[in-house]
Amino acid sequence: MYATIDPEGGSALVRDGAVLLDIREVNEWVAGHASAAVHIPMGAVDSTELPFGESDKVVVMCRSGRRSIPVTEYLQAKGYDAVNYEGGMQAWVQLGGDIVDADGNPGIVL
Repeated sequence: MYATIDPEGGSALVRDGAVLLDIREVNEWVAGHASAAVHIPMGAVDSTELPFGESDKVVVMCRSGRRSIPVTEYLQAKGYDAVNYEGGMQAWVQLGGDIVDADGNPGIVL
């Protein structure tokens, strides 16, 4: 069973220094992402050197909070302290979270 966190709690973790891992596809990331996020597409998580350690708190995010579930489970199985951000980028934006495109301009959620 994966760990999940509500949008308010997840956003608070990110403000407190947790790693925000955006696992959406490249075109989604380019259109809009949280400025503090690290991007690793879902399909590359298991083949990429992760830019965080097992002692880091990791908040995993996708568009709606569904695709990020298996990534959260995978990271937890590997020993990482990972939680799924319930509601994904849609919830992030509804809470007033920042969203920028690849050029640093205001972005959109695809």
